[in-house]
Amino acid sequence: MRAGIPPIPIIERLSTVADRYDAFILDLWGVLHDGVRPYPGVVDALGQLKRRSKRLVVLSNAPRRAAPVGHRMQEIGIAADLYDVLHSSGEETWRLLKERTDPIFAGLGWRFLPLMPKRDRSLIEGLDLDMVETASAAEFVLVTGLDDAGETVADYEGTLLAAARLGRPMVCANPDLEVIRDGIRELCAGALAVRYEALGGTVHYVGKPQPAVYRRCFAYLAGIASARILAVGDSLRTDVAGAEGVGIDSLLVTGGIHAAELAGAGGLQPDPARLAAACADAGRRPTYAIPGFVW
Repeated sequence: MRAGIPPIPIIERLSTVADRYDAFILDLWGVLHDGVRPYPGVVDALGQLKRRSKRLVVLSNAPRRAAPVGHRMQEIGIAADLYDVLHSSGEETWRLLKERTDPIFAGLGWRFLPLMPKRDRSLIEGLDLDMVETASAAEFVLVTGLDDAGETVADYEGTLLAAARLGRPMVCANPDLEVIRDGIRELCAGALAVRYEALGGTVHYVGKPQPAVYRRCFAYLAGIASARILAVGDSLRTDVAGAEGVGIDSLLVTGGIHAAELAGAGGLQPDPARLAAACADAGRRPTYAIPGFVW
């Protein structure tokens, strides 16, 4: 830890700070579940917060509309009555493409090249768009993720290079670089978007850490002061950065995407020195850190 910089408070349980806040903006992957099952203690923690009349907004960078994201949560054991509102980067993207009131989206055109697994197709349902197969036929690229968990960014190099050379803008519906599904890391749309930028392409990111998705959450939390809202997430790059960008406190769950980087001897408990170093490298500082989302 650098001299003069106080250590980031590491708490063991959410109950330590819960009374300081009236509302919580909760990340999904890496905090509430791993894509297959809820993390231990999550269902109880959500129930404890609800019983204390806390307002809970789930904000996910999932590149699917809110309804299918909520359905999947229900399937794996997180019932809809455990939170108040669910918003996703996929839902935000759908609204932007539907409404066309944002100047960037108003000028995109209607023919798009999809980099999109079938599981994400709900994102384009109800939109007046034409899906094309080549960059030359497209007016923009819409990326939600890689088709298969075994693929790499290099598998998309030809498509990305062709679109970048033609100057096609990219809409990235999931800024995450990777996610952990049942203990295995998988690349996300953000990894393709970062490569596209490196090739000279223009990317419009939708989701955390962009302020727009937080403004949508604040609309749901009208009447609650920003000082009484806590953002909970497992990513310094998206969750902590997003909270800082809109001026609210953040709680970093260290057992998620940064677990291997931050773990001290003996498992999930973060090592304070590693935590300080990672935050310094990222240029981010969460208000608190916690090993897992437990009450």
